[in-house]
Amino acid sequence: MAIYAISDLHLGLSTDKPMDIFGSRWENYVEILRDNWFKTIGPRDLVLLPGDISWATYIDKAEADFRFLHELPGMKLISKGNHDYWWETLSKLNLWLEQKNFSNIHFMHNNVYTYDNITICAAKGYPDNGKRAEDKKLYLREVNRLQLSLDMAVKMGGETIFVMLHYPPSPQSEFARLMEQYGVSKCLYGHLHGQHHAMAVTGTINNVQYQLVSADYLRFQPICVTE
Repeated sequence: MAIYAISDLHLGLSTDKPMDIFGSRWENYVEILRDNWFKTIGPRDLVLLPGDISWATYIDKAEADFRFLHELPGMKLISKGNHDYWWETLSKLNLWLEQKNFSNIHFMHNNVYTYDNITICAAKGYPDNGKRAEDKKLYLREVNRLQLSLDMAVKMGGETIFVMLHYPPSPQSEFARLMEQYGVSKCLYGHLHGQHHAMAVTGTINNVQYQLVSADYLRFQPICVTE
């Protein structure tokens, strides 16, 4: 059993949203992703998907995208990205999964997930350089959401904590401070594409290992994040 991560799949199987307009790297990416997934992921593995999963606007319009994920091996943990407009309340999302019998998909929102001795926490995150009052409000909301998840992890006695964020956290952010305070081992994040890959914070900083897992950065190959 192992844990893998990949974000920003930007699936559009039921919408007219071709991704190859963003560069040749995205040509036939769904087929490449499927092939790589089947070659890499086993039925007992866990895959972390920190955001930007589907271009659908409403959850009912995203069925083809989630069916594609459901038919891939492994348990999938999905947290929210800035383009996941289909996102509903957790209770509505869980009901929808149950109705569709997508039994190997789990949404992360104000909750935690335990896999072996590793506890997974999640939040969307938010940039820490916003100037507007609304930016500050959204930033603090996501900081509080991450702390809530981390508090749950501590209460559950998790030996090792991983964090899923969509937005990349700067080392000076409140997100980084919280992860350091709670002894988080790894932070997996996405959002950055193309030339913005150069902005990624990677490596270990204050005992937290940061890893960019955007699909195009990984060339649509899920990456193992456990030894």
